[in-house]
Amino acid sequence: QVKLVESGGGLVQAGGSLSLSCSISGRTLDSYGMGWFRQAPGKEREFVAAISFTGDSTFYADSVKGRFTISRTYANYTLHLQMNSLQPEDKAVYFCAAKDYGMRYTVLLEYDYWGQGTQVTVSS
Repeated sequence: QVKLVESGGGLVQAGGSLSLSCSISGRTLDSYGMGWFRQAPGKEREFVAAISFTGDSTFYADSVKGRFTISRTYANYTLHLQMNSLQPEDKAVYFCAAKDYGMRYTVLLEYDYWGQGTQVTVSS
């Protein structure tokens, strides 16, 4: 059984930084394509960033490109999201997700496993 657990959310002032982590259990990390999604109140869940099965390729939403960095640590089966220059519009619940197959990393419905989410709040 695959289990994803996010951590690292919190409250930060605009312009600040936060680092999210997602621990994965079930199979080895290179079995999955991985992604981060977020959902703001009253809005649909949206793609934030993803990293390929091999870790060679990364993908970002235009809204976070240049500010957020996704990475994965194979040794301890952890996915990371470094978020810099945070803005109030980045406030959302952030979800870690994993996929067994396919190359469409930005598509929410392609992901098979989800964490419970972690809240990120950015004050202006």
